[in-house]
Amino acid sequence: MPLVEVTLIQGRPAESIRALISNVTEAVVASVGSPKESVRVIVREIPPTHWAAGDVTIAERGPRS
Repeated sequence: MPLVEVTLIQGRPAESIRALISNVTEAVVASVGSPKESVRVIVREIPPTHWAAGDVTIAERGPRS
């Protein structure tokens, strides 16, 4: 039973997360031949104030261009 965990910055629309789950599931099925019913996908959304690189949070960096 494959388990895929995806971690993203919080704030994407529910439809985008749903599409991600479907696409990841299909990629696992195509890549390793697992039955679709056995693929597990966990999406973790992290607030931008809780994700940092180089001691600067995503929130502190401001909007992406």
